Amino acid sequence: MEQTGLFEGRTAAYYTLGCKLNFAETATIARRLEDAGVRRVGEKECADICIVNTCSVTEVADHKCRQAIHRLVRRHPGALVIVTGCYAQLQPERVAAIEGVDLVLGQNEKGDIMRYIAERLPMGSDERLLVAHEHYAATRTKDITRFVPSCSRGERTRFFLKVQDGCDYYCTYCTIPFARGRSRNGSIAQLVDAARTAAAEGGKEIVITGVNIGDYGHTTGESFIDLLRALDAVDGIERYRISSLEPNLLTDEVLEFCAASRAFMPHFHIPLQSGSDAVLKLMHRRYDTALFYNKIARVRELMPDAFIGIDVIVGTRGETEDYFAETECFLEALPCSQLHVFSYSERPGTAALRIPHAVAPEEKHERSQRLLALSDRKLHDFYSRYIGTQRPVLLEHSRKAGCYSGFTDNYIKIELENAAAGLDNKIMDLRLGQWNADGTALKIEQ
Repeated sequence: MEQTGLFEGRTAAYYTLGCKLNFAETATIARRLEDAGVRRVGEKECADICIVNTCSVTEVADHKCRQAIHRLVRRHPGALVIVTGCYAQLQPERVAAIEGVDLVLGQNEKGDIMRYIAERLPMGSDERLLVAHEHYAATRTKDITRFVPSCSRGERTRFFLKVQDGCDYYCTYCTIPFARGRSRNGSIAQLVDAARTAAAEGGKEIVITGVNIGDYGHTTGESFIDLLRALDAVDGIERYRISSLEPNLLTDEVLEFCAASRAFMPHFHIPLQSGSDAVLKLMHRRYDTALFYNKIARVRELMPDAFIGIDVIVGTRGETEDYFAETECFLEALPCSQLHVFSYSERPGTAALRIPHAVAPEEKHERSQRLLALSDRKLHDFYSRYIGTQRPVLLEHSRKAGCYSGFTDNYIKIELENAAAGLDNKIMDLRLGQWNADGTALKIEQ
């Protein structure tokens, strides 16, 4: 049971970097603190507690984490500063050395964050926080065994349901298995209960998150398709989205179920990483381009309107000019909606460091820009197909008075201006109009 007396009247600031899974976990931490009496800090206030949930997928991510920590320490002097997440797991000593950081929590310890905070808060609510620097070394990867459940919505309308954590794949370029541990998951019964709770709180849409969610079932002996079937039966939840699914785990059974289901949206995020079979082998990916193309074609066959996002890494070790040309050609022909382009970053301890032929930084940048331009064209073409059509949209509040934003069932971003109050978290059939001024969304015809 939380020691609520220690928390009552406190304020907290949160900063999250990285994936949807991190955002789901931060939202759950924030909710637990709010339930104990801690409110989110105001814009001009100084927080008592700062929590940074970090990412370490690239060197750039590491740098952003350090910058975020420094900013929060300066912005909230005297606060209890806690750093957790993948960067904290992989480089705890470096994080602990940052001036102002009071606590570094690994993946196992993250679930006990309330206890760690309670141990360090003074008993008197008027006392200034005086916390001795203490470094809790992050757990070794082989000992990361806990599955910490999470289902929260944070500041937005959609809920994020964590169904799985960790990864057993060990791709040569990736540190996530070292940061998150082995694949593990919650039970279907546990996750269905979480979805029912979200529905009882007014949730209409849930995003299913995890590190490798198609690998669901290691802990409980259950299957991903059975999880989808059980979630689809939860009354009150009108939409589900699957955050990211490995192509070799995107089975026909899963696709056919999603296409015929009550609540699963025509929206997929599928990591490709390279359109060259030679590079896929160097990466130790578990598929080739033929399998990948067939999966995308199957999605298009079953769900012609589906939004399909693709992850691609450029400039990985071993990616010659010819191999990149193969990737570019493959992506040109791929009937996807958007590319999420990442420049390869060398990560300590990964097998990729043993692969010859490192790509120069300027070449990585040039390749990245070419694929980003291709992505812009594909996204523009996808959105433009639906101008003048009517689609169901889940609306959410915007910072601009009288305006709403939202997404269609097939993940087209929209803007609704000069609207009546009270439309937040409503699903409405709306006619999609022309592009907005900055080309990031479609306006709603009125």
